[in-house]
Amino acid sequence: MCHDERMLYEMFVMELFQAGLSWRTLLHKRENFETGYDFFDLHKVADYGDDKVAELMQDKGIIRSEPKIRGSITTSEISRDQIIQEYGSFDAYVWHFTDGKSIYEEPGVTTNRYSDAMALDLKKRGMKYAGSVSLFSYLQSVGVINSHTKDCFCYKEIVGE
Repeated sequence: MCHDERMLYEMFVMELFQAGLSWRTLLHKRENFETGYDFFDLHKVADYGDDKVAELMQDKGIIRSEPKIRGSITTSEISRDQIIQEYGSFDAYVWHFTDGKSIYEEPGVTTNRYSDAMALDLKKRGMKYAGSVSLFSYLQSVGVINSHTKDCFCYKEIVGE
């Protein structure tokens, strides 16, 4: 279960970039994203302007989609100016949907009421590329949703068996 602010934000940005692409493609570009995105400093990214967008569009090491780059900046602004102001931290926001608990979900499911609620909230706030399927995957990646089979060691570690 992840509660590290920077990692939660990094995984969030990466998940939104991943929409429509393979994870393999994105993971091969992770180090370049880390460098290009100032080591996922949410406050720095929220302040990016047109010059930084132009710089990122020239970086062959990342996904050069202007709508996704601009979307990531907007996401950062909303996270800083709304979510962190309201919840105190990005961690508190992410985990409030499940009252701070990791929730078990059967393998094969791609959305649930938590990812639906988060998607609806983020859409109301103005975020793009944050649909329920992408958010479900994000919530799995940070441990909010546990979809490991019950005989998997990861399942047992998360639920304490």
